[in-house]
Amino acid sequence: MDLDHALTMAREAAHKAGEKLLAYYASEYDIRHKSGGNPVTTADIEANQVLHDTLLGAFPEAGWLSEESIDSPERLEQEWVWIVDPLDGTMEFIRGIDEFAVSVALVQGTAPVVAVAYNPATGCMTHCRRGYGTFANGRPVRVSGRAQLKGATLVASRSETRRGLFAEFEGILKVKPTGSIAHKLAEFAGGGGDLTVSLAPKNEWDVCAGVLLAEEAGARVTDLDGRPFSFNQADTLRNGVIAANPSLYPEVYRLVAGRGR
Repeated sequence: MDLDHALTMAREAAHKAGEKLLAYYASEYDIRHKSGGNPVTTADIEANQVLHDTLLGAFPEAGWLSEESIDSPERLEQEWVWIVDPLDGTMEFIRGIDEFAVSVALVQGTAPVVAVAYNPATGCMTHCRRGYGTFANGRPVRVSGRAQLKGATLVASRSETRRGLFAEFEGILKVKPTGSIAHKLAEFAGGGGDLTVSLAPKNEWDVCAGVLLAEEAGARVTDLDGRPFSFNQADTLRNGVIAANPSLYPEVYRLVAGRGR
């Protein structure tokens, strides 16, 4: 597969899906709740269709994994798989908070090689291809170079913060509640905050693009057990996320390891 072309199509698909989201943002749309109480809107479904048609139209040989599509085990046998979330941060979208993203990643085997996170509300598109660095609106970006953990800014899940999961860290870190893990990882990749952690389980479509964006911007990214991410697995759920620059990562890991809920 031509990865330059794949990145071009990923960016195009994310932008088209973002336009679909903006057509509904702060407007009227249907909301229903999936199992577990997670909301899904008309915007999620229509953006998912845009991604599906654009990406598989360009690369019909690729597999597909999306939050808003029925999963097929056939993807496990395919070398190339698109892993997408058409609207990561649906709660923020519903509440009119500009912290959501279209998340698109292309995986070869188990490793992401192309990633895009697009926030249509802010117009920020963050993208990368493995080995070539991360860019935000065409400008190369890097994660924070901070070396001291005390006083560092943790870009944390708004819902996890509300549940008090980071309360014990507030004397060490400056906790900045933010929506959407895809949006958070993209912001972190561009130096917006010094680290990001999720103590709650995440699915592959939530984090796949963001993991590569952060890694290509200089971060070390693992699950809560310190394991690197491996994607396109039969079980899509992961136990959380730790993302920090290599200097901060060991301290962050010691601080949060084993605390997933």
